[in-house]
Amino acid sequence: MLSKLFIAWCLMALCVTIHAIGLTAAFRWMKRRPATIEGRFWPAAWMLICIAGWTILMHLLQIAVWAFFYAWKHGMPDLPSAFYFSAVTYTTTGYGDLVLPKEWRLVGGVEALTGILMCGLSTGLFFAVFAKVFGLNRGSAPTT
Repeated sequence: MLSKLFIAWCLMALCVTIHAIGLTAAFRWMKRRPATIEGRFWPAAWMLICIAGWTILMHLLQIAVWAFFYAWKHGMPDLPSAFYFSAVTYTTTGYGDLVLPKEWRLVGGVEALTGILMCGLSTGLFFAVFAKVFGLNRGSAPTT
């Protein structure tokens, strides 16, 4: 059981690393944008679309990490099933139509916890984007 938890910890650490790299890249991209785009709908919408797409790509990469692991260790019958299982586990949807073998089930739980944490980090990124879009970091209230 401890060896499985260590494996799950390593996968979690890899996901945190992927997310940290992605967040750093997103913040660097945002820094190169105008100081505020308040009142300019299309530039603001485009920034939000880009950040949403980037965030989803980061999550899909992390889902792929878990999926490749499940396929490699024969936790799932094939790679498409592993991707599907990983996606519903990482997002905590958990349909239950596919399950890991008994010896790997704790790893699946750690994937779900990792997904929750990484989605929380993504929420923080989105808040930072909204703060930039509406000029919240300058101490002014957004206009409606």
